[in-house]
Amino acid sequence: MGDIVVFGAGGRAGRAVTAEARTRGHGVTAVVRDPDKYAALAGDDGVRWVRGDVTEAGTMAGLVRGHDAVVHAVSPFSGPEQGFAGLDPLFYVKAADALLEGLAEAGVARLLVVGLFASLEGADGRLVLDDPAAFPPGIRPFALAHTAGLDRLRARGGVVDWLMLTPPALLEADGARTGRYRIGGDRVPESPSARLSYADLAVALIDEYEEPTLHRKRVSVFN
Repeated sequence: MGDIVVFGAGGRAGRAVTAEARTRGHGVTAVVRDPDKYAALAGDDGVRWVRGDVTEAGTMAGLVRGHDAVVHAVSPFSGPEQGFAGLDPLFYVKAADALLEGLAEAGVARLLVVGLFASLEGADGRLVLDDPAAFPPGIRPFALAHTAGLDRLRARGGVVDWLMLTPPALLEADGARTGRYRIGGDRVPESPSARLSYADLAVALIDEYEEPTLHRKRVSVFN
């Protein structure tokens, strides 16, 4: 069994990935900004909760060294009701830079990233975030920040074996783990009922950790 680092382990995606990894016997270093907030989750001896920031390049190598892979599931906000006054438009760019530099320095080859539906292409070739009929303009600043991070991975991710898995817009917090999913490309899945549970997103991520089949690209993942 291996050991992975999960940045954003306190969020929905991060918790699902941590749970899936532990179910399969992997050790997890769960990185969050404030470990004290997650004391109730600290009962599993196979999960080590540590303080860290995915955008801090100076500490990245030390956090990830000795692990087999890293999962980036961090979101700087939990919902549009927070507003975007404090959103750093370069958040995901800084995260990409820190991860790519830190993993290369520490000798960790595999980086798995949770993507954002808005950065996929629609049927007309436009990004979903550029279509006001398909995507709320009020959330566009966050979508642009996320897409900038993807662009950075594409531009500078040659050394690290990165992969971004992008779930559909309908991502079910309480959906069941079926163990089934499909992989697409850069376009929105054609199925009008495309959805995915966080649990199955985690299955896809850990599958790609255990047996890598996709390399240095962004793909969609859906039911």
